Amino acid sequence: MQYTYLLVNFFTIIVPFLFSFHPKLKFHKTWGAFFPAVFLTGLAFVLWDMLFTQMGVWGFNERYLTGVKVGNLPVEEVLFFFCIPYACVFTFHCLDLFLDKLGGPKMQKIITLCLVAFLFIFGIIYFQRVYTATTFISFALLLLYAQFVLKISWLTRFYMIYGVLLIPFFLVNGVLTGSWIEEPVVWYNAEEFMNFRVGTIPVEDAFYGAELILMNLLIYRYLLNRKKAVAASNLKTTVL
Repeated sequence: MQYTYLLVNFFTIIVPFLFSFHPKLKFHKTWGAFFPAVFLTGLAFVLWDMLFTQMGVWGFNERYLTGVKVGNLPVEEVLFFFCIPYACVFTFHCLDLFLDKLGGPKMQKIITLCLVAFLFIFGIIYFQRVYTATTFISFALLLLYAQFVLKISWLTRFYMIYGVLLIPFFLVNGVLTGSWIEEPVVWYNAEEFMNFRVGTIPVEDAFYGAELILMNLLIYRYLLNRKKAVAASNLKTTVL
């Protein structure tokens, strides 16, 4: 039982890792962009996690852990912020290779603004609930930054692909929150979230996960584009 969380991480990443070397996918060739992205994003989320663990917003069931800790977090929780993004960014990379552009700038803007409005409304209504307010408002701000400051064009594809990712998300998070096992691996303070659940999973987790993956993707794709720009500039210089 003490390896439960560790095994969840392992089975989340093993298939994406093995297929990273597939000649048609070649995800391993993007590792130079992925690893800085996952480190920077993971650092932010680990610090957030440490704070909320200290505040008692959530905690961990020692029955399902190896006992190795990083600060006040089990090592499995720290690995979560590498394994889950790896699987999700890999999936985005794969599906994005075969997807045509979805909708246009106007549709993306409408969807984003509707989602932002939803997040702000519920973030304000449940402002006294720390997990709800922090997750909803910070995700809304990240979406606004992506849409209006970075002006990225692939948000609609992110929404669609994340919708696909919600299927394995509910399986993984279901185990962590107590589905199919005797007790939850991760418990939540009922006073700090809305107490709306899908099975055993707090609704906030879906938005927390979306923010985690979007932040990874923003940094990842920025670094990929910068690498392509440098390569193109070097090629131009060589030709000249």
